[in-house]
Amino acid sequence: MMPQPEPEENQKQPETAAPETPVTEVKSDDSAKSLAEAEAKAEEYKASLQRERADFINYKRRCEQEKEDTIKYGNAEFILKILPVLDDFERAFSHIPRDDAKSSWVKGLKALERKFKSFLEEQGVMEIKAIGEPFDPNLHEAVMQAEGDEGIIVKEFDKGYKLRDRVIRHSKVVVGNGQHESAKEE
Repeated sequence: MMPQPEPEENQKQPETAAPETPVTEVKSDDSAKSLAEAEAKAEEYKASLQRERADFINYKRRCEQEKEDTIKYGNAEFILKILPVLDDFERAFSHIPRDDAKSSWVKGLKALERKFKSFLEEQGVMEIKAIGEPFDPNLHEAVMQAEGDEGIIVKEFDKGYKLRDRVIRHSKVVVGNGQHESAKEE
């Protein structure tokens, strides 16, 4: 065997293995702690990704719904602007003298009105029924009350219209107040 040189006083001998054991235990505790933190962050990232994915799916669905609505109801503004023409046709026909009602020009105008109504129906426009119906604020706009069954529409000033399932113009109506002429006379 070879003799080992004696350590000088300035030189320190290497530490024994005993102090290394607690360091190793601390390192394994640190590893477990950092592993737990990493798993917690991974779960947090996973949950965040799932929320973002759900938000994106909802965004896509909302965009598709808006696109469908634009296609279905995009012409509502145009239809609202041409409805007064239909109103004018109806007013004009109500004022035609009886002698002229059978003339060819009136028949021609009525044919034109039928084509116009048919075009609107093809676009999904439907007339809202009013006279004799119960008043519904979602469909009708009450402009006054008159004698008649309470809550029942007795007269219509302007027709209302729906475009598919949406009201684009409310009916302007007169609603019955519950009083009748026979009750007044007594």
